[in-house]
Amino acid sequence: MLVILSGVAGSGKDTIKKELISRMENVTSLPSYTSRPKREGDVEGGTYCFVSKEEFEKMLENGELYEYDVHHNNYYGTSKKLLNEKIASGKIIVKDIDVNGTENLKRLLKDDTKVVTIFLRVPKEELQRRLEERIDKPSPDEIKLRLNRFDYEESCIDQYDYVIKNNDLEKSVQIIRTIIENELRVSKTEF
Repeated sequence: MLVILSGVAGSGKDTIKKELISRMENVTSLPSYTSRPKREGDVEGGTYCFVSKEEFEKMLENGELYEYDVHHNNYYGTSKKLLNEKIASGKIIVKDIDVNGTENLKRLLKDDTKVVTIFLRVPKEELQRRLEERIDKPSPDEIKLRLNRFDYEESCIDQYDYVIKNNDLEKSVQIIRTIIENELRVSKTEF
């Protein structure tokens, strides 16, 4: 099963993903490939696999990605090889991805893999505060770029199976954990 977490930058996707992995036995992450530079604290293969813009474009040429998008002037994409290996392992995969990537993965994987989509909502004012307080200290231009995408991403929430207001980390993690457990039970039942 692939669990997709979406929401604008700063909505808590990565934090929730880390909490789910630490609390649930059979849950793993799927890093995205990106051409963005490493930030302080980034671990290669953790949330991202870092490649140059040229390497990313070569991956596109070679058909190595299920989907990709340009986000904040950087490429982000999902490796076919990595995703297929994780699916074959039988683990529950939690991936954070933007709204365009979600739509593409749902369409491409619908016949082979159970895909559960969750959108994390955060009020715009709270989002701005979170972005301003981030450890990696985005510039005012980066914050503006991310806030400009807010309305677009919010307009796509009807494509998601679940929408959660993420204003309490513990509550959000518990809700998503319950969603995963319930979706697993449903997928093991024949109709």
